[in-house]
Amino acid sequence: MGNERLDNSAEYWAIRLEGEPLSPAEQEALDTWLEEDERREGALLRAQAILSYLDRGRALSPSEDIATNKSTRRGFVSYVAGAAVAAAAAGLIVLLPRTKEIVTQIGEVRQVPLTDGSVATVNTASKVEVDFEKAARIVKLADGEAWFRVAHDKTRPFIVKAGDVRVRAVGTAFSVRRRNSSADVLVTEGVVETWVVGKEAQSVRIEAGSKAFVSGDAGNIAPTRASQEIDRSLAWRTGELALDGETLDFAVEEINRYNTKKLVIDTPDLGREPLVGYFRTNEPANFSHAVSLLLGAKVIDDGNVIRIIRPIKDLHESNL
Repeated sequence: MGNERLDNSAEYWAIRLEGEPLSPAEQEALDTWLEEDERREGALLRAQAILSYLDRGRALSPSEDIATNKSTRRGFVSYVAGAAVAAAAAGLIVLLPRTKEIVTQIGEVRQVPLTDGSVATVNTASKVEVDFEKAARIVKLADGEAWFRVAHDKTRPFIVKAGDVRVRAVGTAFSVRRRNSSADVLVTEGVVETWVVGKEAQSVRIEAGSKAFVSGDAGNIAPTRASQEIDRSLAWRTGELALDGETLDFAVEEINRYNTKKLVIDTPDLGREPLVGYFRTNEPANFSHAVSLLLGAKVIDDGNVIRIIRPIKDLHESNL
């Protein structure tokens, strides 16, 4: 297949995946098309990446129709190579085959478009294994945390495996943070169904604006409404830690997830102090400076770690 024809076909499927869910016949046609030529998967991923990249910069006006406007289509194809390089260089997208392992380093947050039109945003120090099959879209969260915006497809459920926890969606948006065999599940759009392996009959639906800690050991699932808390919990997607009364201990634990240079609280009672505000996750020095101003703490940077302590005078007064 010539390069122009390959790009045209990839463009068609990329645009098609942006629209209504594929019919079973269309899904079979797409799978067959991908399997017939090893170059096609990369071409489709490039086309999807460009759609995602362009959507960040502008929205189509109501009079524009990218699927039928020939001049737009020609411009789209000619733009693929350059924009793909620009998008990848900007760290906005990563191209991903149907079966792939995504690993993020400490401090890295990566957005990954998937071949079905879904998007995964993977948090620091995480490992995600993607295996899309004809019957189901399987994602294993081996470590860490990820947020998923799932493309709607009733014929192929999107299932995240995190230890013994399972989360199933069709077309929705949610995050999963693995905690050994258990997981935190936060739903931002739509509804997901979650359960523990061996206890499928006890599955629970979690709606948008709700969260749940799913215990892999006990199988307990108790969703609670927490819209504002969910928004704060997902601030990591933009490189921030949002606090609204959480303790310094909690904040330090979260900041340390993103940095090799660790924060240490040398005064236990100081760790119980509440904090409010937004802080950059990759700036431990600035965070510790803010803590020194907010809580009157002393900061000592010894090169290897940043120590946060309560001044000796305050310690003496607190013991009186």
